[in-house]
Amino acid sequence: MTGGVTSSLGKGIIASSLAKLLQSRGYKVTIQKLDPYINVDPGTLNPYEHGECFVTEDGAETDLDLGHYERFLNTPTSQANNVTTGRIYQSVINKERRGDYLGKTVQIIPHITDEIKRYIKVLGSKKKFDVVISEIGGTVGDIESLPYVEAVRQLKWEMGENALFIHLTLVPYLSASGELKTKPTQHSVKMLLENGVQPDVLVLRTEHKLTPDIKRKVAQFCNVEQEAVIESIDVPTIYEVPIKMKEEQLDEIVLKKLGLPLGVSPQLEAWNDFLRRCKNPKQKIKIGLVGKYVELHDAYKSISEALIHAGAANEADVEISWIHSERVNQENLERKLKGCDGILVAPGFGHRGIEGKILATRYARENKIPFFGICLGMQIAVIEFAQNVLNMCGADSSEMNPSTKYPVIDLMEEQKGIIEKGGTMRLGAYACQLKKDSKAFTAYNRGKIHERHRHRYEFNDKYLKDFESAGMKAVGINPDTRLVEVMEIPEHPWFVGVQFHPEYSSTVLKPHPLFVAFVDAVLKNKK
Repeated sequence: MTGGVTSSLGKGIIASSLAKLLQSRGYKVTIQKLDPYINVDPGTLNPYEHGECFVTEDGAETDLDLGHYERFLNTPTSQANNVTTGRIYQSVINKERRGDYLGKTVQIIPHITDEIKRYIKVLGSKKKFDVVISEIGGTVGDIESLPYVEAVRQLKWEMGENALFIHLTLVPYLSASGELKTKPTQHSVKMLLENGVQPDVLVLRTEHKLTPDIKRKVAQFCNVEQEAVIESIDVPTIYEVPIKMKEEQLDEIVLKKLGLPLGVSPQLEAWNDFLRRCKNPKQKIKIGLVGKYVELHDAYKSISEALIHAGAANEADVEISWIHSERVNQENLERKLKGCDGILVAPGFGHRGIEGKILATRYARENKIPFFGICLGMQIAVIEFAQNVLNMCGADSSEMNPSTKYPVIDLMEEQKGIIEKGGTMRLGAYACQLKKDSKAFTAYNRGKIHERHRHRYEFNDKYLKDFESAGMKAVGINPDTRLVEVMEIPEHPWFVGVQFHPEYSSTVLKPHPLFVAFVDAVLKNKK
């Protein structure tokens, strides 16, 4: 799958929607993101640059589109589902250093393109999937994406009818003339053709309905069958896109062109029930999401989507109030948090905006407002409690203040001595044992859980007795390392901090139990 005309058209959503429809027909499907940037992975990228960094169960730091893939398909992704130019070049250079190319001159073609093809093929070679969808990031015509386009051109030549191209483009609407214009799509397809790629299916993003004449015109000038020109019109929620793609018969067209049987009719009852709940909420609540990247909502994409899933499970409309922690101070605190029925303190790194997060956490604790702290959010809850309940003046995390007298949050032992930043944090799924009398145990309804992590710092066990005697309890512990994973205040209506990232594993059909419990607590507290 490629994109043209402009970026941010939603290739990931279209890929996820097609995969969902194929999955609902009984096929085993996975999706892969091929990203043309030279970073080895998004782990060292600023969220303002690339949105959130999504973490897989096997500890890969990946593109946020993998979050969409998991949320739609309800199946975990892995390291193999995200490939970057950095990783491709790193692999080729390592082979060259070992002498694998037998002294040959290493070139873009065939060595880089062969490596891209190898990464695409490896997903399908394990016989786990019937269909692999490979989404090429960026826009056709970008210099950095040319090796990927060439690689998939070769794959199509090698695989014949077992491969097809889907191209997503924009049909802009000119309000001055009241017209939809197809010329950008024609130019985008022409650019693909110059690279030797003829799209089999065109998906046209549009704000207005496409007439049969427009579809016919696009089909004629882009050498595509008219039935393979698909309309993708704007919808209120991304979760309606699979339904729209089903109406356009995208899945049927793809299966016919691949020579695969249609199988059963798409089974989307549970999906439609989720949409019904989203569209017909019985109550409304406002959650204050306190973070330092809130200008770019994609920086917290998995959290905002998990709140949508949890809202639907509780038949509630969850409105997010995006609160910039750097702009929260003692004078405007009440005004900033006014009207928030619950407060969620988001993950992050570094000292910027910390004081605002501490103030918001104290406000939630003292005013009995349901509170949810995730990763750094849990650490903030610990720091706030130490400063204002335990009276540990200057208590802090050694990440923010290396010389603090009370390092209630400290660098993990295994992180000491690590200098490189990329891929060196505590990453991936780890076990956690929950105490039976906790809110977390009630939410999960089981004692042992596995959740995904992305951090270097942890709760300092040295102070555990002080916290527990003052009313903040460690209710989730890693059984192997004794790392504190979950902190709660039992006397509070709902005050839970978790060191892991529950948002990564929330899906449409399996909303995360902690988010469901948080929204439920907010609803009850509001009443």
